[in-house]
Amino acid sequence: MASRIKDASHIKENVGLAPPDQPAAGAYERDFYAWLMEQARHVRDGHWNAIDRENLAEEIESLGREQFNKLESALRVLMLHMLKWDHQPTKRSRSWALSVRTQRLEVEDVLSDNPSLKPRIAEAIARGYRKARVEAAKETGLDEDVFPASCPYDWNEVMGRELSI
Repeated sequence: MASRIKDASHIKENVGLAPPDQPAAGAYERDFYAWLMEQARHVRDGHWNAIDRENLAEEIESLGREQFNKLESALRVLMLHMLKWDHQPTKRSRSWALSVRTQRLEVEDVLSDNPSLKPRIAEAIARGYRKARVEAAKETGLDEDVFPASCPYDWNEVMGRELSI
């Protein structure tokens, strides 16, 4: 093992940005981390012509989609527990109620960090509900048709309905 470490000692010296003779797009496909560091350096240094514009734009858009997906995911889990609450009243638990509360806080945090997602709340609810419905059927053992095909909850109910045991 020591010989491996000794043999690998050259790696530390060679770690860095993609070789300057290779196009940025090639680095993007070959070593994403190195490409990111290179792009960040170009932005900080104001080397606008060296930026891999197409791939960088794609990655920035991807970051935006991740924020929407976080919102959708929190709403999905929240509505999953609301569906279980509504369709299995004898199995209601403090855990379900606390899960709803936790996901409401997550939704609030995502929207606080990304206020421009507010116009997309209805879309996030609809997408999250489709998945929550399937998961509710799986977790409860009830037929999927037992759950409404479209979301029965509006924003105020999703975020404010009291669930108490």
